Amino acid sequence: MMKRVLATALRRKDHSSRRRCFSHLAQSAAPIIEEFGDVGLPKMPPFHYSPPPYTGPRAAEILQKRGEFLSPSMFYFYQKPLNVVDGKMQYLFDEDGRRYLDAFGGIATVCCGHCHPDVVEAIVNQTKRLQHSTVLYLNNVIADFAEALASKLPGDLKVVFFTNSGTEANELAMMIARLYTGCHDIISLRNAYHGNAAGTMGATAQCNWKFNVPQVGIHHALNPDEYRGVFGSDGEKYAKDVQEIIEFGTCGRVAGFIAEAIQGVGGIIELAPGYLPAAYSSIRKAGGLCIADEVQAGFARTGSHFWGFEAHGVVPDIVTIAKGIGNGIPIGAVVTTPEIAQVLTRRSYFNTFGGNPVCTAGGLAVLKVIEKQELQQNAFVVGSHLKERLTALKDKYEIIGDVRGRGLMLGVELVTDRRSKTPAKVETLHIMDQMKDMGVLIGKGGFYGNVFRVTPPLCFTKEDADFLVDVMDYTVSKM
Repeated sequence: MMKRVLATALRRKDHSSRRRCFSHLAQSAAPIIEEFGDVGLPKMPPFHYSPPPYTGPRAAEILQKRGEFLSPSMFYFYQKPLNVVDGKMQYLFDEDGRRYLDAFGGIATVCCGHCHPDVVEAIVNQTKRLQHSTVLYLNNVIADFAEALASKLPGDLKVVFFTNSGTEANELAMMIARLYTGCHDIISLRNAYHGNAAGTMGATAQCNWKFNVPQVGIHHALNPDEYRGVFGSDGEKYAKDVQEIIEFGTCGRVAGFIAEAIQGVGGIIELAPGYLPAAYSSIRKAGGLCIADEVQAGFARTGSHFWGFEAHGVVPDIVTIAKGIGNGIPIGAVVTTPEIAQVLTRRSYFNTFGGNPVCTAGGLAVLKVIEKQELQQNAFVVGSHLKERLTALKDKYEIIGDVRGRGLMLGVELVTDRRSKTPAKVETLHIMDQMKDMGVLIGKGGFYGNVFRVTPPLCFTKEDADFLVDVMDYTVSKM
């Protein structure tokens, strides 16, 4: 049957008809590929776990309920949305028990692996003992996790405020900077994403993620994008824009500067070398604080360092953390110095769920797993191998304009023309769908939606990386 479909596809002269045939071929082949492999088709690495049978609602019923009872703003990947019902380490399973390699990690969130036994055990045990009280009472778990988290940060960054998300962490960090400095102006970068609440939406600099509501006191500096930026990889030239904003857009004093070391939602854009030291210098001379948004790049994901900012040789005044900190648990954190932390004592600052015993027990377990299983080193080794193989694909296919990032936070940008760098939006969606049909899940991002975001759990293996690249190679070759 597969041979007939392939023969039909090759006879078709119309490009779109050939694509439909190849799509049908991939869907028909997928279950066979996983179990046995097919001649010329990539084979998924073996795995020791099979999920129990799923007897819940099917995808069609869930879609109907979602359309009726959930926000219409919610969107989903793929022409045929995936109903994920089970997960184990770097793999996810659908309603039929079919296995998928998860190369997106719940948007750079699952770091130890889905349902990691140590993390699950810590959460279950704490839930059995005490699910929630309040930080108005003492509990050892929040203190133990704060101490462990502080030990991973440089300098005097050792006072932790727990939150529930990255958005909440960035909101608090920006408020702290304004309170400490007595200034209101904050500088962020174009193409940045820092959250979707009132303040963080202002710091976010993509119209795709901004509503027409008041967003004041925010200035957006030129993005030090090595691939599309006007100054290439010269970070210091980009940083001059920060100084000019201070001089021509403010009173000469600012509250702070917030930036990701690698822009996640923005398309895995690693800031140009030399940029952060120069930008931090300008901000501090203007009396401001430097905020490192480590929501996606932090917690060992980049491999070479535990935090993204460390690769740039800087030490921020405030660090915000979420996603990987909890491996999927709703927890975030703001870490700063004892001196800066004092500003929140001017009034009563409180967070009902920040520092919840279950979430902090899970977070502490995550940190222990990262260290025990050397996941940072694995992110470096496997990530380097994966980037090398993806770069080889770039040399093979004109549609791949750029491969970038570090560790297991990688981006693959697709363009229809390398010279003009025209975003290959339609092709990106098509390849994503084909890769899903062959058992690989990846994300997408960037302003134009033409960048594959490869952010798998840090337990990803070289065999997984090879399978991902082989599947991408196969699907791109059929374009």
